[in-house]
Amino acid sequence: MQDRQDLKSASLNALSDKTVVVITGPTASGKSYLAHAAAKKINAEIVSADSRQIYRGMDIGTAKPDPGMLKEVSYHFISEKTVDEDYSAGDFVSDALQRIRTIHERGNNAIVAGGSTLYIEGLLQGFADIPGKDPETRRILEEELKTKGSDALYQRLQSIDPEQAATLDPSKTQRLLRSLEIISITGKTVTELQRSPTKPPPSFRFIPFALFLPREELYERINRRTDDMIRAGFIEEAQRLFRTYRREKNSPLPNALQTVGYRELFGFFEGDYDIERAVALIQQHTRNYAKRQLTFFRNRLDLTWIPAPHDSTSLDKCADELIRLYPKRQ
Repeated sequence: MQDRQDLKSASLNALSDKTVVVITGPTASGKSYLAHAAAKKINAEIVSADSRQIYRGMDIGTAKPDPGMLKEVSYHFISEKTVDEDYSAGDFVSDALQRIRTIHERGNNAIVAGGSTLYIEGLLQGFADIPGKDPETRRILEEELKTKGSDALYQRLQSIDPEQAATLDPSKTQRLLRSLEIISITGKTVTELQRSPTKPPPSFRFIPFALFLPREELYERINRRTDDMIRAGFIEEAQRLFRTYRREKNSPLPNALQTVGYRELFGFFEGDYDIERAVALIQQHTRNYAKRQLTFFRNRLDLTWIPAPHDSTSLDKCADELIRLYPKRQ
């Protein structure tokens, strides 16, 4: 694992005016605060690489930048879609590259910040030549999902493609089905295909960093942030979405709401358990999600790992080091 000294070394080579720093890492590691602090120093605009912050109404539960932050810095991909709109990693990569071009044309810098694994991977590496959906294969898999359950299908994926399985869990049924569908169509695993991306690299110099902190501290941050969200009105926010999109018990929800936090609170609203259990599940499942993110980033991406800032002083110092990577703009 590389340390902050690598950040200083990288700055010597960052000469292109198309430089874009990417800040990623596990949930609750402080990506948003670091990106915001750096952006204020160089009049940069932030491109959010968070697959849930793009949805309106999902504010507290996705840890969106607060109104004060949104006034200080221009953000992209925040509250741009309705909850029932589909938006894929491929959509994001195409749109993000165009946004970055536009930002540069305005004479501003761009910083990418977020932890959605496929968003970051697609932006940095492109996507493999993955086939489109096959209706008959998908129908068979969906029938198996109904009859055998997601745990059985997840165990199958684990036996065939353990690396891909480590990036999701049985609750991620759409990604689970898609992974098995690709195997059925191509005879190759997603991991094999992802190691040979076919799209040409984008016309930007991406310099990617990931924030690191000890697991115990990360888990403590996750638990504390969950409690803060509850105090900030997360239950009321989730209840509004529940009333809008849950037509009847166990009816399908938009994919955006199959998200840690909302999913557990929906179970509470339906009487499956009490609020204390819901909060404990949110914390547990968020910790599990952070572990999957770390597995993905370490196995699939070439990132420079730097210590996560712990206070305002270290935050300011790290932001200063990041902005040295950018050319001076007139």
